[in-house]
Amino acid sequence: MTEQPPISEPAPAPPPESAGSAPAEHETNGKSAGEDEKKEKDGGVLGFIKEVVELIVVTLVLLIAIRWTFAEARYIPSSSMEPTLQIEDRLLVEKISGHLGLPVHRGDILVFYPPPSEMPGGHDLNNDPLTLLGRYTGLPLLPYEPAYIKRVIGLPGDRLRVQRGVGVFINEQLLDEPYIKEKPNYDLSMLGDIGGRSANGDIVRPYGDSKDQIIVPAGHFFMMGDNRNNSEDSHVWGFLDQKRIIGRACLLFWRWLEAPKYPRSIENLD
Repeated sequence: MTEQPPISEPAPAPPPESAGSAPAEHETNGKSAGEDEKKEKDGGVLGFIKEVVELIVVTLVLLIAIRWTFAEARYIPSSSMEPTLQIEDRLLVEKISGHLGLPVHRGDILVFYPPPSEMPGGHDLNNDPLTLLGRYTGLPLLPYEPAYIKRVIGLPGDRLRVQRGVGVFINEQLLDEPYIKEKPNYDLSMLGDIGGRSANGDIVRPYGDSKDQIIVPAGHFFMMGDNRNNSEDSHVWGFLDQKRIIGRACLLFWRWLEAPKYPRSIENLD
């Protein structure tokens, strides 16, 4: 009997494709594209927020670096330094000399934070975080911290007295002060004479009834406005701690000039 070759079974036919199988691939691709588009959109928003935050941080760092290291601009709000400085004058306050430890000289014009007795409630704003941030950045949205501007009259170790209608004596030598508006109308000969009404309207007597001579202590200055009789300065609140100094006024860059006023008879000639 002849041996028959093995019978090979035909391979099973692939199952027929269902009608909905073909669009399934397109549906998957569409879903992936939508997710990618959403991710790109989310990434764009996050990237924008990141750029804004970086810009704000860099701006704050630059503001702090410039204001703390180099200089800042200030304006004159009162008449206490007339005739040298007028109301609304703009000036530049440099800080480099302070960082370098250069000495302060008599006659220098300094900008400084007022003593606590001049602040509402006698509070020292050095302890307020928002005020400190405003101090370092100068941003207008932060709390405003006032500053005073006066001239250095007494240096550490100086013995000082003021004679009404005459002027200021340093170590019994009368100062030549061509810059003042008028002679002082008050006397100072002892620490107990220092006092008056503060910016808040309170009566200030920083040294009580002390009979000691007025001698400027180490690390302090005796500051006075050029408008001697209209200035809340050291003759009211006492010696200035050098730690409160902001900087030295070095450049007047803006002053509003008013037109001269002529007699009405001349104006009517037109």
